[in-house]
Amino acid sequence: MVRIRFSPDVRCRVGDAIVKRRALLLSLLIVSISVSTLNAQEGTPEWGKPITLFNGRDITGWRFSDPSGARSWKVEEGTLVSPGRGANIMTISKFDDFKLHVEFNCAPKSNSGVYLRGRYADLKWLEVQIETDSEEEPPSHHTGAVYGLLAPSPELPRRSGEWQSFDITLVGRTITVVQNGQTVIDHQEIPGIKGAALDRHEVPGPLYLQGGEDGRVAFRNIVITPAQK
Repeated sequence: MVRIRFSPDVRCRVGDAIVKRRALLLSLLIVSISVSTLNAQEGTPEWGKPITLFNGRDITGWRFSDPSGARSWKVEEGTLVSPGRGANIMTISKFDDFKLHVEFNCAPKSNSGVYLRGRYADLKWLEVQIETDSEEEPPSHHTGAVYGLLAPSPELPRRSGEWQSFDITLVGRTITVVQNGQTVIDHQEIPGIKGAALDRHEVPGPLYLQGGEDGRVAFRNIVITPAQK
């Protein structure tokens, strides 16, 4: 058996390399833990199972903001339809952080929207806008906007009478809106709302579909994926 003997200098250099390697691995481990901690602090959620909110047959799981206007909504050929100037319809269930897929068809000269966490009445501006009648208004009033707060960029052309889709992710105050497969609001923080702030600790709310404005709008394939608790 041949024994190889290293000089003290060589042994020292080998020892230094091992120490440096261990220090590097420790640094990488610390960075990994820090990133995980930061994600946890920012509330990056684990997503639960998708929930179909509209069954295509009736309004099971929904109620109306004004019961007297309930007859304004109808189920037609698997879609949920409002002819306008009626009640708003909302889910019975409430949600905090979520991903939402919804498909909509907005007739010419019509106006609707999706209200998030039940933000209606005094906090009605937390709405992802749907419209074909607001071309002369500011961009933050156009389809894909968080009404009055965040304008879509890019803004997609109006498509009245055609089926379109939103994929909306809301985590705390941060929102992403994808319209027809294209991101129009990208991970933006929602500004303060008329003296009331959205934060990670507010009470969850229902999902609203607006039926109180002018014109006909139809919805289908309404699926929400809530964050796991």
